[in-house]
Amino acid sequence: MSLIVAKFGGTSVASPERIKNVAKRLVGMRQRGDEVVAVVSAMGKTTDELMGLASAVTTAPPARELDRLLSTGEQVSMTLLAMAIEALGYKAMSFTGRQAGIETNGTHNKAKIVAVHNERLLEALDAGAIPVVAGFQGIDANGDITTLGRGGSDTTAVAIAWGINADVCEIYSDVDGVYTTDPRVAPRAKKLDSICYDDMLELSSAGSGVLQSRAVEFARKWKVVIHSRSAFSDAEGTYIKEEYEMEEAVITGIASDTSEVKVTVRGLPDTPAVAAKVFSALAANNVNLDMIIQNVSEGGYTDISFTTPGADLPRARETMERIVPEVGAREFIVDEDIAKVSLVGTGMKSSPGVASRTFQTLGENNINIVAISTSPIRLSMIVDAAQATQAVQCLHTAFGLDSDDLFVETQLSAEEIAAKMKKGR
Repeated sequence: MSLIVAKFGGTSVASPERIKNVAKRLVGMRQRGDEVVAVVSAMGKTTDELMGLASAVTTAPPARELDRLLSTGEQVSMTLLAMAIEALGYKAMSFTGRQAGIETNGTHNKAKIVAVHNERLLEALDAGAIPVVAGFQGIDANGDITTLGRGGSDTTAVAIAWGINADVCEIYSDVDGVYTTDPRVAPRAKKLDSICYDDMLELSSAGSGVLQSRAVEFARKWKVVIHSRSAFSDAEGTYIKEEYEMEEAVITGIASDTSEVKVTVRGLPDTPAVAAKVFSALAANNVNLDMIIQNVSEGGYTDISFTTPGADLPRARETMERIVPEVGAREFIVDEDIAKVSLVGTGMKSSPGVASRTFQTLGENNINIVAISTSPIRLSMIVDAAQATQAVQCLHTAFGLDSDDLFVETQLSAEEIAAKMKKGR
């Protein structure tokens, strides 16, 4: 008998029929002798719809109230799933983040988990129930509801798996595992049987939508085994764990991210502490940064560019409008039509020539590189958003990642796919 935490994403519980199917899967786990704790996201587009309601009321919703509003989405899906399980003749108990013992810090909209109090979940399991937990949310020391940021239900699931010492944390989504790239972008992508934490963390941070990067980081720190698999089939998925093959591939996967924007500060005085003032102001306004590029100084002035999630652009723009005159820069420019394409693989550390093959491949396909960033196991480039798909496809082929089989979408509607592609904007 295994103890399993099973997390189901928004598309997995997007309709009453899909919720019933999830209930059948959970009951099936119990019937084969396993104990299971379910974690659920909000149904389909619920979170986006709640954000839209908040925006209709105010352009600047208070962070505390926004968390209270957004947390209701997961509470709807957890309750409906518990009802569906009960309808199948099995006992279920739904829990909010607070009731499940998810304690966080007080940072609204981007809270971090600081403790997992497992007593109520273990009591429910001992009573023969299937606990159903609302993902994405917790409670801070003041008793206020907090949320963990987009994709935070993954982190909830991994944290609970650690907190109750589960054998595995199964993350169910609309794809049957981790692929060498998004199969909807490059249909010849290959599904991986396993992937190490480091590679998965880089892919998640670079825009792969299968797992939230914070969830992978938590799993790596506490050695929680993740099994990424499909909510719509019983096929074996991909295991994310410490072990990997001795002779790993040079490139494990390619990720693309169209949710970021590029901000360029032009005519910035090239003097000590000026850049610090700019980035301190951005940090103070809770703007997340990804790539930072500084040009060569000319005549005592330089240009600095940085990328940030599209969701942070309003705060970034507000900050730049205030700080640019203060530091004596000429202007700032925003480019929203960009994409980040990243190659990831622990094998890159011992394989020279990855960069040259990448740049040559993009050049042969007339794809211009705007900016470059590297780590020992990642090479990221900013390209024009309209060329992102082409860039992924040609690089996927150039590094021998293509499969003989073509991926065919059978589960999601065109509307659901489009919504996934726009996440983060």
